[in-house]
Amino acid sequence: MNDIVRRDPRSEWIARNRLHPEHDAVLARMGGGAPAAQWMGPNGVIRRDPHAVGFIGPNGIRRIDRSGAQSAGAGGAARREAAAAPARRRVDIDTPAFFIAVVADMPGGRLSAHDRDLLGLARQLADAETDGAVLLVSFGDPRETGLGEAGVDRVLNFAGEQFEGYAPELRLTALGGVERQHAPRHWLFPDSPLGGAELGRRFAARLGERPATQVWQIADGRCTGRGAAGASDITRELPRIVLALPECAEPVADTVHAAEAIAPPAALPQALRRVEDLGAVAVDPAGVALAEAEFILSAGNGIHDWDGFHQAARVLGATEGASRVAVDNGFMPRHRQVGATGTWVTARVYLSAGISGAVQHLQGIQQCDKVVAINTDAGCDMVKRADLAVIADTGEVLAALVELVEGGRKEQRNAA
Repeated sequence: MNDIVRRDPRSEWIARNRLHPEHDAVLARMGGGAPAAQWMGPNGVIRRDPHAVGFIGPNGIRRIDRSGAQSAGAGGAARREAAAAPARRRVDIDTPAFFIAVVADMPGGRLSAHDRDLLGLARQLADAETDGAVLLVSFGDPRETGLGEAGVDRVLNFAGEQFEGYAPELRLTALGGVERQHAPRHWLFPDSPLGGAELGRRFAARLGERPATQVWQIADGRCTGRGAAGASDITRELPRIVLALPECAEPVADTVHAAEAIAPPAALPQALRRVEDLGAVAVDPAGVALAEAEFILSAGNGIHDWDGFHQAARVLGATEGASRVAVDNGFMPRHRQVGATGTWVTARVYLSAGISGAVQHLQGIQQCDKVVAINTDAGCDMVKRADLAVIADTGEVLAALVELVEGGRKEQRNAA
């Protein structure tokens, strides 16, 4: 009788449910350690957590869970573990032996998730030898305050209206000055549609270099990038100029650096500006696809005043989204559904109103930079996942936001 293996269906169910409050404890009891990235399912099939940090996807691309809700049970547990973690190690490089230059997109003056991945990759290259430093080159008005936590040793910013908007000729001239003054060992650009892809290719052509594009891994002096429209990998010697994809490396998480500002080159040759940037075209947020929206106001079962919700979206300038429950009940169209069974979103700000946070919904918003939750239930999974939570009636909070925004705009018109 003692040789018979007794199954515990409830423990197996909790082990599969990453949002269960006892998920971590059950995994530790079953596996004898930290939560595992794989476990045995009820049918004898090995289940793997595709959101585990450092998981290599089927195409050879490293997948990183930034939500905090999947890698360590509930999001609140992950943040509690982070708060209890020891302080980061301070690293100061007084006299850099060489530079690894990173030209970040920095939309809105802040580091994007792609930029942070690129800085993590630059950190790996700089730390391969003694006294290597990461040099961040940026344009415009910087608003980021956590550059040191992102792994930056030196910051070189080109400010001024001439560098705002679309100005590739002027930015190339500035990068040429950095090349002559500091001669970085490698240049890293984000291979993104926000400007890094074009600027990196232009800069490589100006220097006469053959860049490596769509790079997703660098190891042992070689880089691997996507080729043949993503159907195969191309590995080559690491060149001076690299254009890297998102999730090319893990962001810096255990050290803090000086992020010391240095002066840009004193004299730059005059560059002919042959392109005039007329500014961004005003777009109705209601016409923006969810997958491309930067600010989303999403409604769930907690919304009772739908006219007030639509008014809030118009006043805040947000693209409307919804949970599956709101769509199934007929309050929102199907193409506005957010989640694994709807649309995966990558908004800079995701404001959820009255959404409890089913696991499919949390999967769909895991790439959002900032998540704000409005809910009356302080223990729901969306509140645990959120970076900022407001525990109050959803309708009252949205009405207060509308009043605040409209009042500010009225004061601006009166002042003008």
